[in-house]
This record gives sequence, C-alpha cells and structure tokens, in this order.
Amino acid sequence: MKTVILGAGSDLGVHIDGASLGPVQLVKDLKSFYKDEIIEFKQDENVIKSRNLSDRRKNEYEIEKFNEELYKTILEKTKEDVFPITIGGDKSVAVASALASAKRNGNDNTGIIWISSHADYNTFDSTITGNIAGLSMSAINGYKNHELRYFHDGNVIQTAKSVIVGTRNTDDRESENMRYASINAYTTEDIKSKGIETVIKEAFEIASRKTSGIHVCFCLDIFDPDVAPGVSIPEFEGLTEEEGMTLNQEILKHIEDIMAYDLIDFNSLRDENRKTEQIALNLLAQVINAANKKGKHFDKIY
Repeated sequence: MKTVILGAGSDLGVHIDGASLGPVQLVKDLKSFYKDEIIEFKQDENVIKSRNLSDRRKNEYEIEKFNEELYKTILEKTKEDVFPITIGGDKSVAVASALASAKRNGNDNTGIIWISSHADYNTFDSTITGNIAGLSMSAINGYKNHELRYFHDGNVIQTAKSVIVGTRNTDDRESENMRYASINAYTTEDIKSKGIETVIKEAFEIASRKTSGIHVCFCLDIFDPDVAPGVSIPEFEGLTEEEGMTLNQEILKHIEDIMAYDLIDFNSLRDENRKTEQIALNLLAQVINAANKKGKHFDKIY
C-alpha cells in the first residue's frame, strides 16, 4: 500500500521551541530513500507564539487553524487509498490526525493507541502549564476541550476503544480526568513488568473491540532522555532504544488493523549528536516497510 508522509511542523502546543523543526529535518533525511508523496505543513512565521505558563489557552486559535488544514489534507489524501504517516511537531497535531481517522471510519468504528510518557489528558480547567499538547488525548476522546476540534464534524474516538501506553507522569487533576473518563492506561512500569508483547497484545484487544481501524500515535518521549534527548518535555525512567524499537515492532505486527500512524515530538534543537533523529528514522523505516506490505483497505466515509 502506498504511503503519504505529512510533516506537521508546529510547536505551538508547548512553551518550548523546536518541535516545529523536527519534521523538517526528518523529511529532509527521508527524501534520500522515500519514494512516495510528502506534504509539509509549517506554522505561520507571522504568529507571535505565547510561552506564558500562566496562559491556559496558549496559541489556541493558531493551533486550531493549523490542525484544520492538516485534518482536511489527510481526509483528501486518503481518498486515494493511501496510508497516512504524520510526523510532528508537538502532540497537538495528533488531534487533527486522529480525528481524521475517526472521520474516515465513521460511526464510532475507530480505536486509538497513544504511546507516550504523558497521558495528555488535561483540560483547559485542569492544566497547570497551559500547554495545549497536554490536552490532546482528552480532546480526541471528546472529554471536554471542544474548542480544539471545531474543524471536526464527525464522531470522536470513544474512551472504551482508547489505550494509553507508557505514561509515567500525570498531574493529580489529570489523573482525576482519566478516572472519570475511564480511560485504559498502561504505565512504563507495566511495560517493564508485564512485558512489551503482553501490553501491546492487550492494548490492541481493547482498541480493536468493535472497531474497523486503529490510529496509532507514537511519541518519542516514551524513551528515556538519556537515549532520546530530542523531545520537548522529557521524562526520566523511560524505555531503552531496544525496548522502544521492540515496542514498535510489536505494534506493526497489527499493521492490517492500523489505519494511520503518527510519530511526534522530535525536537531537533534539544537533540544530542543526532541520537533522537536516528531513532526516529529507524522507527519510520519500520512503519514505511510495514505499510508497504499492507493489504487491507478501509471504507472511507465523508
């Protein structure tokens, strides 16, 4: 199956700069061997980015505008029956890509697996930093944050069909949101104690229940920052490079059930000796190879 890569270069969802440049670098690297279509999105250079941690709605309008264009482009490209791979950019771009998958599938038929050290389940009321990237998963699930999905006129992805894998740092009020929403979550400790294969197997069992396609979002902050320092908000005690690559391999064993894949939060300004860049490229190579062998086609509803 052909793929299309969408470079979503935005760092408006975090107060840290640099994630907007990550997709630019990865796309540049990919062009040496990638033969399918690449579409690049860059945040408006005229936008004056807010970095004020006391501002709970930092760059809200600009993010919604960026995501609307990304969302519409994904829907238009997938009419051609291609497999979309979105490269971020901070996690706010995943609101567009995941809801595009939900729109394609329609009728509550979509699941999601969110691989990240952060649950990203805050709301405008509960957020401490005002970083909209930290509201992404709750917005995708329709748990408040409706302002972040004005561009989307379809169903959200139900929490019962959603799984967060690898979380290891949640705020108290964010944890309350997760409990109230009954979101399924595995911590990094769960991965290490239960085993990668078991966790991913269980995650797909949940996300594929009464669904006809699963959206996967893989955030590079799942790795320990000693392994992959090039992320906007790192969390220690993460996965090793070998564990992260194995995790992705286990995910891609289910490629026939996956309808789209995001690799997000490569911050090239924070990388050291291109360590994170190389890991990101290795992960993308795995995804592209798996997608090229993919035979299943999804019904598209617009």
